[in-house]
Amino acid sequence: MDFNLTEDQQAFRDAARAFAEKAMAPHAAQWDAEHIFPLDVIREAGDMGFCGMYTPEAFGGMALSRLDTSVIVEELAAACPSTAAYITIHNMVSWMVASFAQADVAAEIAPKLAAGEWLGSYCLTEPGAGSDAGSLRTRATRDGDEYVLEGSKMFISGAGSTQILVVMARTGSLEDGPKGISAFIVPADAAGIEYGKCEDKLGWNSQPTRLVTFDKVRIPACNLLGKEGEGFKFAMKGLDGGRVNIATCSVGAAQAALTLARNYVHERKQFGRELADFQSVQFKLADMATDLTAARQMVRLAAFKMDQQDPETPMFCAMAKRFATDVCFQVIDEALQLHGGYGYIREYPLERYLRDARVHRILEGTNEIMRLIVARRVLEEGVLEAIY
Repeated sequence: MDFNLTEDQQAFRDAARAFAEKAMAPHAAQWDAEHIFPLDVIREAGDMGFCGMYTPEAFGGMALSRLDTSVIVEELAAACPSTAAYITIHNMVSWMVASFAQADVAAEIAPKLAAGEWLGSYCLTEPGAGSDAGSLRTRATRDGDEYVLEGSKMFISGAGSTQILVVMARTGSLEDGPKGISAFIVPADAAGIEYGKCEDKLGWNSQPTRLVTFDKVRIPACNLLGKEGEGFKFAMKGLDGGRVNIATCSVGAAQAALTLARNYVHERKQFGRELADFQSVQFKLADMATDLTAARQMVRLAAFKMDQQDPETPMFCAMAKRFATDVCFQVIDEALQLHGGYGYIREYPLERYLRDARVHRILEGTNEIMRLIVARRVLEEGVLEAIY
């Protein structure tokens, strides 16, 4: 068992760090304050390969492992958690199109997504279907060589600024539950699509979040991903990776916050001494570093389980997402506390990291749902004995 990064992973980390420090970090505060979706920088990330990290090479992707991807995403999130999180959502769309679309459709669309030429949004959540995604009501009705979409999606990242939507819609009856859900590729400018206002959010201000309404939107039948009824299965596969990605964004934000706090306590003096000289501060930093390291290793373990196609991957991803997003939010909060009043003002980046990281405990399945996923498996006979 080797916990060290490989030479390739170190190279990915260094390239991502250099890109993030040059293209993202200097502008992140402005993107947040002015609600700027940095399309030019995201497309620069595409030039680096970061818009198709685990998309197959046949479609222009890097075909990286999920562990390799986690190493890259952590560095991007250390500069701007909000923008990094959108890049991970786009990567999920790119991977789903490349993996499940019909061959000719994938050949046309996936390379543009992987290159960052086109950007994607993932449409699962609805106004009345959040944690209970299997109860979604957006409907796709077959009409000859087309499907007709009716319904709405809520809290859609990038909506209104992207070119491709991956939409989960019901092709079966509501009583069919998850088995009646299918997945579709929808051009973002198709007739009948309307976008709501850009939501005014606590954080994640560098990416727009909107309601998307489908009013008799017609799409070619060939835009179906896989077969009818497979959409929920694809969504859950996507969410496993999404949970690791969001957990990684929390780790990156917490690492940046801890580094800022470490530097600050050396600079700030009170009662004639550096804050770093006080044992209470030293103990605080020790706990923060320990918690962050534990979160990082749990996230990388979940990514490794994904790469190994371990049957318990959903449980490990849920564990990692719950633990890392909770613990890393606390690390960021403690870093802000160590900055005192300065941590609360926007001249310093701690309050932005705190706001951006807060939503990680809600999306990709709330942390309460993560506990439910883990508990169901733990209560199964033999599971606990098999996971260590």
